Amino acid sequence: MNTTRTAVPDWQDTSLPAGERADALIAAMTLREKLAQLVGVWVGASADGGEVAPYQHDMEEPVDLDALLPYGLGQLTRPFGTTPIDPALGAVSLMRSQRRIAAANRFGIPALAHEECLAGFAAWGATAYPVPLSWGATFNPELVRAMAAAIGRDMRAVGVHQGLAPVLDVVRDARWGRVEETIGEDPYLVGTIATGYVLGLESAGIVATLKHFAGYSASVAGRNLAPVPMGPRERADVILPPFEMALREGRPRSVMSAYTDTDGIPSAADQELLTTLLRDVWGFTGTVVADYFGIAFLRTLHGVAADLGDAAGLALTGGVDVELPTVKAFGEPLLAAVGSGAVPERLVDRALRRVLVQKAELGLLDPDWNPVPPALAGTGTDPATYDTLPPGALRGRIDLDPAANRALAEQVAEQAVVLLRNDGTLPLDRPGRIAVIGPNADTPRALLGCYAFPVHVGGKHPEVPLGIDLPTLLDQVSAEFPDSEVVTAPGTTVDGGDTSGIAEAVELARGADVVLLALGDRAGLFGRGTSGEGCDAESLELPGLQQQLLDALLDAGTPVVVVLLAGRPYALGRAVGEAAGIVQSFFPGEAGARAVAGVIGGRINPSGRLPVSVPGRPGVQPSTYLAARLAQASDVSSTDPTPAYGFGHGLSYTDFDWSDLELLQDTADTAGEFRIALTVRNTGRRSGTEVVQLYLHDPVASVVQPVQRLVGYRRITLPPGERSRLRITLPADLASFTGREGRRIVEPGELELRLAASSTETRLAVRLTLTGPVRTVDHTRRLHPEITAD
Repeated sequence: MNTTRTAVPDWQDTSLPAGERADALIAAMTLREKLAQLVGVWVGASADGGEVAPYQHDMEEPVDLDALLPYGLGQLTRPFGTTPIDPALGAVSLMRSQRRIAAANRFGIPALAHEECLAGFAAWGATAYPVPLSWGATFNPELVRAMAAAIGRDMRAVGVHQGLAPVLDVVRDARWGRVEETIGEDPYLVGTIATGYVLGLESAGIVATLKHFAGYSASVAGRNLAPVPMGPRERADVILPPFEMALREGRPRSVMSAYTDTDGIPSAADQELLTTLLRDVWGFTGTVVADYFGIAFLRTLHGVAADLGDAAGLALTGGVDVELPTVKAFGEPLLAAVGSGAVPERLVDRALRRVLVQKAELGLLDPDWNPVPPALAGTGTDPATYDTLPPGALRGRIDLDPAANRALAEQVAEQAVVLLRNDGTLPLDRPGRIAVIGPNADTPRALLGCYAFPVHVGGKHPEVPLGIDLPTLLDQVSAEFPDSEVVTAPGTTVDGGDTSGIAEAVELARGADVVLLALGDRAGLFGRGTSGEGCDAESLELPGLQQQLLDALLDAGTPVVVVLLAGRPYALGRAVGEAAGIVQSFFPGEAGARAVAGVIGGRINPSGRLPVSVPGRPGVQPSTYLAARLAQASDVSSTDPTPAYGFGHGLSYTDFDWSDLELLQDTADTAGEFRIALTVRNTGRRSGTEVVQLYLHDPVASVVQPVQRLVGYRRITLPPGERSRLRITLPADLASFTGREGRRIVEPGELELRLAASSTETRLAVRLTLTGPVRTVDHTRRLHPEITAD
C-alpha cells in the first residue's frame, strides 16, 4: 500500500508502475464493474455537439447507457466514424460524453475511444489517403510512416486513443473483396510497410491495432468469412511473419483477432494463437480486441459455442480481452457464466489487467485527466464556456485536411502509381485532343476505397457534402493539359450491362489524338460495390462490360492508355499487348487524380511497383507469385497462371543499368552471412527511381518451397548519368523456413540470390553456399538484409 501519497488511491498514483495501479483498481472492483471495462459501445457523435448517442446497427439493438454507465465503460466505438459530423462538434460531443462516462462510475474512469484509420482517419472532412495496396506499391516504409504519423496526430487531436489499422493480411486470392485493404501478396513487403505504419501511428500516441490475426485472407475461393483450409506451414511462413515483424519492430499496443476459422479452430477462440504464440513466445503485452461481433460469431457462424456465455468463455480462454463494437457476450451472458462457475473470474481479471494497464499508460486513470482534447484547447475558446455556447458555434474550427496532409497524400499517391506498359506514347507530348473515357473518368468516389469516410459512411448520407476536395481524373487531366481539348464520355458503367454509351465513346476516340480510358472498381460494402469488404469477385475479369468497352476502343485505331482506378488487380485481355500504355493506381485517395495525371503528362516519373501480380487470365485464382513449382504453368494442366505483370513490376521514364556484381562472401555457415555488391546507374535523360529487389531461390530443401520469395528491397533515386554502389549483407537467417517437424530452420546447401527489377525480371543472380549443421532459429532471428548505398 502506498503510504507517501494519501491524497489519491493507488490506482491514481502516477508514481507507481501501470501494472500496480491496475492491480489496485481490480481489487476494488465488483464483477459488473470489471466486465464494463471489457466492452465497447457503438455510438455516433451529436450533430450539435451534444453527447454521443448509441448507434442503431442492423446486427444489434442500442444499449441503455443510463443503465450501463454507473459501472463504467471500456471503449467508445467510432464516435467520429459513424455519422457525418463537423470535426469540432464531434470533438465537443466526445468531450461531453467522456465527462459523463467518468462522472457516472465511482472510479471516474473515462472510455478509450477507437476509430478506423485504414486510408486516413475515417471522419468527415479528414484527409483521404491512398489505400494500403497503394502503400505497398510505394515500396517506401518511411513515407508510409510519415503518413501514419499525420493520421495519428489528427486522431489524437480530437480525443481518439486507438486506431484499427494496419491490415497485415497477405493476399492469397485476389478475388477476395478486401484486397484493397491489404498491402500486397508478399509477407516481407507487408511486414516492412505495416511496421512503418505502426511506428508512425504509435509515434503520435495512438494505439495501433494489427489485424486480422490471423489467416483471414486465405479463405476458400476468396470469399469473405469463408473457412481457411491452410496448413500450419503456410500459416507459419506466409501469414504470420508480417505480424511477427510488426510486433517486434513497431511495438503496437493492440491486436485484433480475425473472423476466420482455420482447420476448424476460430481465431477468436484459438489459445495457441492468441496466448501461446502471441504472448508466451512473441512477448506481446497489449490488448487483444475482437473484430466486430466476432465473439458472438463463435455461436452463430462457427458453431463452437452453445450460447453467448459459452462464446464469452471461449474468447477469454483463447486470449481476447475486449469485445467490440458493442456489449453483447461480455455483458449479461458473461456475468451469468462467471456467477455459475462456468467461466473462472481469473480470466476476467487477466483481460481486465491488460485493459487497465493500457488506460493507465494513456493517462486515463490519472487524477488530473482532462476530457478536453488538444484541438479544442487550441481553438481559443475557453473550455469552461462550451456548455453555454449555441449549437454549432465551433463549427469549422478544426481542420482535418490541412495543406500539409494533402501534400503528403499526394506524395504517397505519386509514388504508388505503377506504369505497367508503355509503347513510347507516355508521357504525352501536348496532344491536341484528349478523349477521357470510362466509368471512372469523372467519378470522385472512384479514387476512394471502402473504408474512406465518403464511401464507408457518406454513401448513406447523399445529402451531405463529401467534406474534402476530390477532383476527378477528368478534372486533373484538363488541368495537366491546359492547351489540349479534352472531351469525355463514360462509355459504360462500372458494373451492370449498359452498352448504350459505347458507340459514343468510340466516336469520340476516333476524333482524338489519344484516349485515356479510366476503368476499374467502385468501392462499397457487402455487395454494394465491386471492391471492398463483402464484395468478392467470381473471376478477375473487369467488372461489368468494361472489357467490351476496352476492346471497342482498341479497335477504333486511336492510341489507348488504360488507367485503372481499382481495389484489386484485373486481367486486361488485349490491352496487355495492344494498349499504348497501362497505368495502374489502387484507390489513390483525394490527391490521386493529380498524381495519375502527373504521370501521364510526365511531370512525375513513375516509381510504383506492383504489390500484387496482374493476372494474365481472369480465371486462374488463387495465384500469387509466392508459389511452389507445381503451381507454375506446366504441360499437364490447361490452366496457365503466368501473370501478365509480375509482383514488383513497374516501368519508368528513364533506364537503369545494373552492373559490376561483386561476390565479397559467397559461402557462410548456417549462422553466418553473405556479402554482395553491385552498381546501379541511371542511363536515361531524367531523374528516376529504381527499386532493387532481392529474391531468394532454394533449389533443394527438405520441404517444398516457393520458387522464390522477396527477402529485401531498396529504393534508389538517381539523377541522369549518376550511379550508386549497393553493398548487401544477407544473413543466413533469411533462408529459414518451417521444416518437417514444425520448427523454423536454416539448412545447409546451395542458394540463388536474384537481384531483380521484379519477380519476373532478374537482372543479376549469384550462387551462394550454406555450410554446417541444420540450425533452428526463433523469433529473435535477423529479419532484414543490410543494404547501404554510396
